[in-house]
Amino acid sequence: MSQRSFSPDWLTQFTDPYAVLGLSVTADERRVLKRYRAIAKLLHPDSFAQTDAANRELATQLFARLVSPTYQKIKQDKGRAEHLALLRFRVRRMSREEPMRPQSAIAQSLLKTSLANIDVFYEQAVTDLAATQYTPLDRFESVTEQLGELNLVYLRLKMGEPIIREKRTGIVSTAAPTPAAFSPASPADDEKPAIDYAQRHYQRAQEYVRKNNPGLAVRELKDAIKIDPKKSEYHSLLAAAYLMQDLPTMAKVHCRQALKLNPKDPLALRYAPRLNIPLEAPDAPNAKPENPGGGLFGLFARKR
Repeated sequence: MSQRSFSPDWLTQFTDPYAVLGLSVTADERRVLKRYRAIAKLLHPDSFAQTDAANRELATQLFARLVSPTYQKIKQDKGRAEHLALLRFRVRRMSREEPMRPQSAIAQSLLKTSLANIDVFYEQAVTDLAATQYTPLDRFESVTEQLGELNLVYLRLKMGEPIIREKRTGIVSTAAPTPAAFSPASPADDEKPAIDYAQRHYQRAQEYVRKNNPGLAVRELKDAIKIDPKKSEYHSLLAAAYLMQDLPTMAKVHCRQALKLNPKDPLALRYAPRLNIPLEAPDAPNAKPENPGGGLFGLFARKR
């Protein structure tokens, strides 16, 4: 990279602001600011006091003409939402035209990662690449290109999700990245999310429902279902959350799935008639369902 690099054509190739700053697309305002300050320190003239004047000027120009303007684009919620929407549109267009064939090894590995481990792998990969993005300066172009490709693959894998949630911190620690995150997951690794994380998402979703915040409940339940799609209670609660948002079509899909997994799921049975889902004849016609007056059932009953 040289002074000639800062031509308009060269600058316009960096259309992904998250890649330029070495951030995952889930970064929130605090993470964006923290990374911007870290890059500012790396590119400060004092950091190049022991190098030649050309390198010092190169760092100054890189910060002034690319890093700082990029930070301005995504430092606020609106800017991040707009640029993330542009990236997702680009991914949808690419997916319609041809299958995604990433060039970098790390993006290829992400594409092959199991669904339960995508977020962990992605955050770790971004962290590792960002660590060498600006040191030395001649790595900037190649690393930024890899980050951009990584972001596109991640968004492609997340295409079914209407919202990409921002996170204050990465899923894995940025202080001590380890290569183990890039190793194929062992059976024991696959079991842990199903036991721990899926249930945590479900419990948070229950709290959001109680607080009348179905949008956040939907996000949590989608994460839970990705980890463990066989739990009927995840699907039935998701159906209820969709009903709270007046989305009966989506609610019907998950209510059916809940009954398929567990024909006796109490919440699914409660909402099946409302969604015009036929029920099989019960084994014990005289059996009475549990009292729906309390807990989540009571809340849903009040919202009918």
